[in-house]
Amino acid sequence: MAADPRRLPEWAAGLAGAEVTPSEQPGVWVTESPMGRALVRFTGGDDPGVLDHEVTLPDGSTTLNRFRASSCAGGTELVFLVEPAAGASADDHARDVAMVRADLQRLWELLRG
Repeated sequence: MAADPRRLPEWAAGLAGAEVTPSEQPGVWVTESPMGRALVRFTGGDDPGVLDHEVTLPDGSTTLNRFRASSCAGGTELVFLVEPAAGASADDHARDVAMVRADLQRLWELLRG
């Protein structure tokens, strides 16, 4: 579920709008995000535990989001690294962390059923 770009709107409100569609570029997806039109490209290759993805915003800036899923006792551990954006204040970074935390909470709830 987390690796399927078309399902991002179900859990990643901080990134994806109501729809995610393929772009003309292979492996690149388009969505209307809270930050404007965003391009999303998963970069983990064939490794099912690597959900890293690049997000390119309307201003041309690209951020690599490192996201891993690992099996552990009793289930799966999700790790998402939220790096501060260039020039971001501490408040901006805290807001980004809160959005990612909310998105991961929704994903966890969906995965638990």
